[in-house]
Amino acid sequence: MQALKGRTLLFLLATLTVAALAAALKFSGAVAVPPEALLATRWLAIAGLVGYGIKRRSLTTWILVSMVIGAEIGHDLPAVAVNLRTFSLVFLRMIKTIIAPLLFSTLVVGVAGHANLKQVGRMGVKALLYFEIVTTIALFIGLAAINISQAGKGIKLPPVPAHEKLEAKPETPSEIIQNIFPENIAKSIAEGQVLQVVVFSLLFGVALAMLPEAKRRPMLAIAESLSETMFKFTNIVMMFAPVGVGCAIAYTVGHMGLGILFHLFELLATLYAALVVFILIVLLPVALIARVPIRRFIAAVAEPVSIAFATTSSEAALPRAMEAMEAIGVPRKIVAFVIPTGYSFNLDGTTLYLSLASVFVAQAAGIHMTFGRQLLMVFTLMLTSKGVAGVPRASLVILLGTAASFNLPVEPIFIILGIDELMDMARTSTNVLGNCLATVVVARWEGEFGKEHPSKVVQEALTT
Repeated sequence: MQALKGRTLLFLLATLTVAALAAALKFSGAVAVPPEALLATRWLAIAGLVGYGIKRRSLTTWILVSMVIGAEIGHDLPAVAVNLRTFSLVFLRMIKTIIAPLLFSTLVVGVAGHANLKQVGRMGVKALLYFEIVTTIALFIGLAAINISQAGKGIKLPPVPAHEKLEAKPETPSEIIQNIFPENIAKSIAEGQVLQVVVFSLLFGVALAMLPEAKRRPMLAIAESLSETMFKFTNIVMMFAPVGVGCAIAYTVGHMGLGILFHLFELLATLYAALVVFILIVLLPVALIARVPIRRFIAAVAEPVSIAFATTSSEAALPRAMEAMEAIGVPRKIVAFVIPTGYSFNLDGTTLYLSLASVFVAQAAGIHMTFGRQLLMVFTLMLTSKGVAGVPRASLVILLGTAASFNLPVEPIFIILGIDELMDMARTSTNVLGNCLATVVVARWEGEFGKEHPSKVVQEALTT
């Protein structure tokens, strides 16, 4: 099996090399390469990618492969590509069905499930206050970064059919405030009003948390079951993602050409730069103010952050992160509360990405958003980004919901999905880093950092 994988990888590298050389010779003018030969080398390279995808059996790999195939179809067969949009719209419809039940269930569980915050008391309040301040700063850094880089400017999206256009009517301040609150939750769900669904879910969760345990537990169990079901539902829908993304890219490239790929790399660079800035001007000063032992902390988080970066999964890094924080002197009771809660309420990398990506979508659509409108969108994201950390491609769900609420087109979101894996690596590792730091900060704030020694089990786990 390993030998077969090795041969597949060698075939992929060989075909990519041949295609790259043929393209270089063509553009340099050194050799007159026939168009048919260029076409053949490109499709040969795609065949290598398909073979690699078959061996990897990874959804992320297939999304990237489908993006390449879609771009090639859009470039070579634009007349065919425009007819593939139907499949991308089917995928979009299925994603939209996830948003309301997923947000409702996860937020209700997040609020009512932490009814023991009264017992945790001061520590819980401090942790949640810290989470909100840091994630809000992250949102504004993302907003600033995309407004500076203007990565979405210059993209010419394909025309949207008249029957699919959403007319964005200017709203008065009074209407904006009124539209935050639902008058009919069924209507809010049908119209895709994400913020209204969030407000209803938060109030429902608060009301549920105020009930006696005997009456609260059955409804909380239903919400927990619904959230788990929606996680599985998301997994099923995401199996169709390679088809939906590939068809969307084919349609877009068929109309716009391959120049769109330049904007993708510009967006990727913007995100990485913004995350570096966030770490240097927010997380590092926080660590210094809280007197966190920087070297010990870096050594402790290196492994869980690396796991998160490689797997793009915060959950994969969770056990090691908890062990590492206990090992450097954070009491277990604080670790057990802060890190799991932070996985729902302290997603620094994800919130920064969402604000950046949302404005990128508006820029790509040629829609000018006033600063006030961007602030409202940031406020929406600040609420909708809570509680869905465990959902595969959660950022896609939230981004599509935000786009629907602000009458933004979906084509740029499909384009972003093509490099989502590279973006996810950075934002997920930042999430884990931020939660580890939050654990030490709360322990220091409580005056309990370094007062307990790690258990023998934890010490043994970290040495294996």
